Amino acid sequence: MKPKKLSIIVPVYNMASEGKLEYCLNSLVGQTFRDYEIIAVDDASKDESPQILKRYEEKYPDRFRAVLCEKNRRQGGAKNTGLSLAQGEWIGFIDSDDWIAPDMYEKLLKKAEETGADMVGCDYHLTWEHSMKIGQVVANGSPDQCGVLTPEKYRRLILDSGSLVVKIYRREIFEDNHIRFPEGIFYEDNAVSDAVLLHAKHYEYIPEPLYYYYQHDTSTVHTITKQRCEDRMEAGRGIVRQAERFGYLEQYRPEICFEFTVLFFVNTLFSYMVGKGHKSLRFVRRMGKEMRKTFPEFMENPYYQSRIHEEEKKLIALQQKSTLAFVLYYKLLWTWRNFRKRKNQ
Repeated sequence: MKPKKLSIIVPVYNMASEGKLEYCLNSLVGQTFRDYEIIAVDDASKDESPQILKRYEEKYPDRFRAVLCEKNRRQGGAKNTGLSLAQGEWIGFIDSDDWIAPDMYEKLLKKAEETGADMVGCDYHLTWEHSMKIGQVVANGSPDQCGVLTPEKYRRLILDSGSLVVKIYRREIFEDNHIRFPEGIFYEDNAVSDAVLLHAKHYEYIPEPLYYYYQHDTSTVHTITKQRCEDRMEAGRGIVRQAERFGYLEQYRPEICFEFTVLFFVNTLFSYMVGKGHKSLRFVRRMGKEMRKTFPEFMENPYYQSRIHEEEKKLIALQQKSTLAFVLYYKLLWTWRNFRKRKNQ
């Protein structure tokens, strides 16, 4: 059988409730572009997700493959399984609680054929309901990143890489460079994003929201736990490991330093502080110490100076001087803000 033009990889874990999984899969089997395969990898779900996938495989045997894993390896493991099975010239990813416009892949592939690009993206939008209405649009690229990629365009892509799931990639970007996702953690996309982007040679972008990013309380970005913070930090370490592996750390050090700082430290620190439960001084201190060790110059980074909010910079400077003072001050600040908020309601 002739290989398909596009392989769409769908990692699945416990998505059977509220019709989430069916809504995602229906948007895939209904694509206007037909030369594709869907590889849906169930990551040892404990609900009815495997049965749903098998039903789709029986109904669409020409383009749907259900892969049922016995061991949970998180999304990275499911994506790696999908990559090992994919035969398409192009690779696409979608989270199993999201969905896409009927012509998303047709438009992305058409743009690739017209331009010769080996990576093509589009915008997405945030939605709080299962519908095809356009929600809050989020730009996922910019014209100054497009075309045959140069060092300056690579820098712009590192700084504003956008989301992995709203792009398609020639499969050799992954296969020729042996790029795989870290397993057993969340935020796995962040760890390999640079490696993927920097091995592309030509990027194009369609400024149109074709991907529906579903917002709900159980999604990764809305769940704050100490373990999720640890995972985000590990993804940050993955960025540096990939940069060292492929030899681009020094060439793009300012950009990678800033990217690491935001993911590993800034976002993790403030997410942890607003989360529920006891705040561990040891954890916050360890985070700050590793930040300094990895990139001692991070606070002098020009992107840090221009892109990080002034109040956050003051709080981070305080943490770097004294973790205890930072935690106490932050708790007082948060308590005062909550008091003001309740008073003004």
